[in-house]
Amino acid sequence: MVKIFIDPGHEGVLNGYDPGAVANGLKEAELTLAIALKLKDKLLTYENVQVKLSREGNKKITLAERAKMANDWGADIFLSIHINAGGGVGFESYIYNGNVSSSTIAYQNILHEEIVKTTGWNDRGKKRANYAVLRETKMPAILTENGFIDRTTDANKLKNDSFLDNIAQGHVNGLVKLFNLKKNSTPSGITHIVQAGDTLWGISQKYGVTIEQIKEANGLISDTIYVGQKLIIPIGGSDVRDFKVGDKVKIKSSATHYATGQTIPNWVKGQTYTIQQVKSDRVLLKEIISWVFKKDVE
Repeated sequence: MVKIFIDPGHEGVLNGYDPGAVANGLKEAELTLAIALKLKDKLLTYENVQVKLSREGNKKITLAERAKMANDWGADIFLSIHINAGGGVGFESYIYNGNVSSSTIAYQNILHEEIVKTTGWNDRGKKRANYAVLRETKMPAILTENGFIDRTTDANKLKNDSFLDNIAQGHVNGLVKLFNLKKNSTPSGITHIVQAGDTLWGISQKYGVTIEQIKEANGLISDTIYVGQKLIIPIGGSDVRDFKVGDKVKIKSSATHYATGQTIPNWVKGQTYTIQQVKSDRVLLKEIISWVFKKDVE
């Protein structure tokens, strides 16, 4: 299992938080988080990968705390995402300017090349610096500076969500090469898009998994989720069988409620029903004209 730790630079955009560089209507902390979340979503489509972020929103967190989180987790690589400032143009990457492993140098070479290739950024080169997150991490650590927020040509690209997606994809392409990652050939779970009012507890009840299983599958470090977030619901509690219209199924004896909220009476459990319609997480059973969660039928 490859453990990839992603550090969205800075803290957020609330009062008293460090937003990083600010220019052209953009805030570095917002951009780094957007890229990191896209990166995480893409990585979770590969086999044998775990991803953890230092923050998933606005969060007060020191540089030392970021490094400690990765060290305590036993990450295989630490990747810190940043946006540059200072009047230049393009992309550059950093590793620690002290003693580093040969793996760190190789990782920087491959990641740097793939990000430049995917984004088309002006290549400002591979560099070294005495940054705390590079110095205090125990695994290979790379910091990427993805364009200049204070240069109009770069800022206009950073305002485009599809370009942020390209930046994330460049990082993914490099990580795929580094760790020889393979795309999932079979489903490792199903995807839930977070809606207004969703909580991890509610989602766990809906799919029959635990909160901890959801957090582990998605590299969550808190119970905070946001509208539009893609969550992988791991196989185990949820039944991801490919149900089809016309299939015969039985309601499990452990089922408690229909998908519409009403209690399932005991007399309908264990009986055979015909699937009339199929949705992402539920099926409509013809004989009782009721929606039942997929996890509750067999």
